[in-house]
Amino acid sequence: MLEFRNISFRYTQDESPMMENLSFLVEAGAFVSVIGASGCGKSTIFRLINGLETPDTGEILVDGKPISALKQYSAFMPQKDLLFPWRSIEKNICLPMELQGVPMAEQTRRCQQVLEQVGLSGYGKKYPKDLSGGMKQRVAFARTLLSGADMLLLDEPFSALDYLTRVEMQEWLLHQWESTGKTILFITHDVEEAVFLSKTIFVIQERPFSAMEQVEVPLGYPRNRSDLKRQEVVELKEQLIGRLRKGVNL
Repeated sequence: MLEFRNISFRYTQDESPMMENLSFLVEAGAFVSVIGASGCGKSTIFRLINGLETPDTGEILVDGKPISALKQYSAFMPQKDLLFPWRSIEKNICLPMELQGVPMAEQTRRCQQVLEQVGLSGYGKKYPKDLSGGMKQRVAFARTLLSGADMLLLDEPFSALDYLTRVEMQEWLLHQWESTGKTILFITHDVEEAVFLSKTIFVIQERPFSAMEQVEVPLGYPRNRSDLKRQEVVELKEQLIGRLRKGVNL
């Protein structure tokens, strides 16, 4: 679904490039995590996919077409929920549809449908202040779903949550992914989170980087937290932590 072809990029304020001749593929319907040291370029990859930054050289394709020729091909969910406190939950969720000019009746129908999907039926008239951190992240995810994109870019969406809520949200996200069939790219600093969620993990170990190590997680779906205790999974986590410790010094 997603292809980077020989992408090179440097921020104008930097002396050296962030990436050089980077190429990789992501299959449709995959759950892929990207891990690496802070500042190595994980979020820059998302900015390039979104078109917020333009590569110096190379081409980014979605479904075989250059992203410059596409609209609404990806949706972004950052660390913070970015909900507008003065808008109700349903009004926050409907924002992408408002921007797309979707008729009000259709907005209402889709909003109720997605609220039920994320387990928040009956919360549409409430406001962000009335919800817990995990519930607000569900609302943010619901809004991301209603963008209409088949590819979701999630940048450490659970990093600000407490441990138990983060665990619950990871399990919830897997269920949502399995039920929607979306392609998900997920940035995290948490190796265990990456292993639990992903089919494939891309590891950035240097800067500038021209390749990402591709690691396949030896678990099928559905999976549960007890799978993290399996010997091959424990060994994989330790190997990934070791790779990150040898990462870039920024």
